[in-house]
Amino acid sequence: MDRRRFLSLSAFYTVAAASGTLAACHSSHDDDNGGSGSGSGSGGTTPPPPAGAFAFPQGVASGDPRDVSAVFWTRCVANGSSAAPAPVAVTLQVSTQQSFAQLAASVPLNAVPDYDFTVRAKVTGLVAKTTYYYRFVAGSDTSVTGTMRTAAAANDAIPQLRFAWFVCQNWSANHWQALTLLAAETDLDFVVHLGDYIYEANFVAPAGGVEAAHPTITLPSGGPYANTLDDYRTLYRTYRGDARLQNVHARFPVIAIWDDHEFSDDCWQDHQTYTNANLQQTARRRTANQAWAEYMPVDWGDVSFDLNNAAYDNIRIYRDFHFGSLMHLVMTDERLYRDDHVVSEAAIAQALGHDPVNGNDLVGSRYFVPRNVLAQFEAAVTQRLGRVPSIFGPTQTQWWKDTLKASTSIWKVWGNEVMMNRMWLDLSAIAPAPDNTVFVLDCDAWDGYPSHKADLLSFVKTQGITNLVAITGDLHAFQAGVVRDVPDPATGTPVMIDLMSAGISSQPFFEDIKTYAAGMPLASLISSSSLFDALIRQNNPDMLYADHDGIGYASATLTPTQFIAIFNKVKFLNADGSAPQAPLAKRTRLTINAGAVSVSVQDNA
Repeated sequence: MDRRRFLSLSAFYTVAAASGTLAACHSSHDDDNGGSGSGSGSGGTTPPPPAGAFAFPQGVASGDPRDVSAVFWTRCVANGSSAAPAPVAVTLQVSTQQSFAQLAASVPLNAVPDYDFTVRAKVTGLVAKTTYYYRFVAGSDTSVTGTMRTAAAANDAIPQLRFAWFVCQNWSANHWQALTLLAAETDLDFVVHLGDYIYEANFVAPAGGVEAAHPTITLPSGGPYANTLDDYRTLYRTYRGDARLQNVHARFPVIAIWDDHEFSDDCWQDHQTYTNANLQQTARRRTANQAWAEYMPVDWGDVSFDLNNAAYDNIRIYRDFHFGSLMHLVMTDERLYRDDHVVSEAAIAQALGHDPVNGNDLVGSRYFVPRNVLAQFEAAVTQRLGRVPSIFGPTQTQWWKDTLKASTSIWKVWGNEVMMNRMWLDLSAIAPAPDNTVFVLDCDAWDGYPSHKADLLSFVKTQGITNLVAITGDLHAFQAGVVRDVPDPATGTPVMIDLMSAGISSQPFFEDIKTYAAGMPLASLISSSSLFDALIRQNNPDMLYADHDGIGYASATLTPTQFIAIFNKVKFLNADGSAPQAPLAKRTRLTINAGAVSVSVQDNA
């Protein structure tokens, strides 16, 4: 880290060497609160408080594993105190032994109310390909023990790697038993979270109900969606209070990125899209940034978070990871820098005689957009911006290209929040005007930024980048497809694979599509999810697998010759509204051979 970035993080983020010596990050802020070096009370003459004085209600977590470092996280609070919240002295212990008989690191930390009593420490000097145990101690209280495994060095020719990815865990929909299955996976080196870790809004009632273990969340501000820092913190505290999610974090290091709901549904930059006005909410965006930074175990020495920067983009989270020479993981941010959706909601509202400010014309602007309308709007926006509208923004686009071009790993895996697979519907022969056209179903995804998407895919082709696989979320569906530089299967060249996992619990896309298609001729063609899946595959020949009515997660096993993914689909709630105790519905195996841009599918594997 350069000195400027280091100073901006010093009250928030601690770096320590594996020898156990605190390497960095004391500040006047720490000193005002007793100092980070106050430890757990063992160094003074005053005996530590009795057991039960402190608690770790959100469990423990590790993240951003590299060959010589990892980040460790917890939240520690004092129990039963009616006084003003005071800092809590916490010590992180890291060891290669489950008994902690010998410590690789002992890091004194200070949990302060400024950051909702969360602490995070990056420990450096670790040994590659090694399992570490970690825990936190406050007074006489000790957290649960977590485990994590460091990555292989970038030039290490490892024979195999296993990881999982999950997304979209809406507290207020269905159930979280998919997390029970995920935590039971064996030999996972790490897990990836691709966004929608929380849902900022509580006002959308899911079609299938929600398990009793997840009562309605009441936000401190009293509003229907998170608006204040306390609101967002309340959501993270609540979500992380679920034992199943805590177990996943305790078992595996997590590499996390965000999508939209960590701030606001279908957001772009610091704008929400609840209405056609696309209101700019810089303060709200910044509070969402802070809460995410507080609760995710991110390596802030690699990227950046600076509360002293008053802009909405005071945080940078796109980054990359190496796992031997086998896999290069590239994680991107597809919300903070993206341009406004290409088709203006206000313009569509005006054309339909709707309210261009207070209405919500997402159908026709972000969903079910005629392809010719999208092209017209994109041409106008390109002229106005002097460049094509993008999801990445210019700086991240160049970083993505440079990173992939320079990669020498066998598999290049892109942690990609929104769908790269093409999803169009051609109703030109079956629908009366004005619906007799080709519709782009989801313009919040890459389909909605066609020139930017084409630029990235053309780059992959011309640079000869091979074995590129996107792992994706957002849509609440399972998909596997070939992605071409040109979206026409007759003329385009296959350049990458997109593998999408459904959400842990969020309402499946099939339920959304029924709402969007109401009143259209399409409605009669999608009376069941199987009919809709068949219609999607018929209109998009490169979509090799589609299940738009599922919840679950995905896992993957990589070798130098194959990338094998498993879609783990789980059952919905039982008839009585309870969560299924044997949740697995089916597994689907997807195999990609190195050097080939194709997927073989084995359903019910």
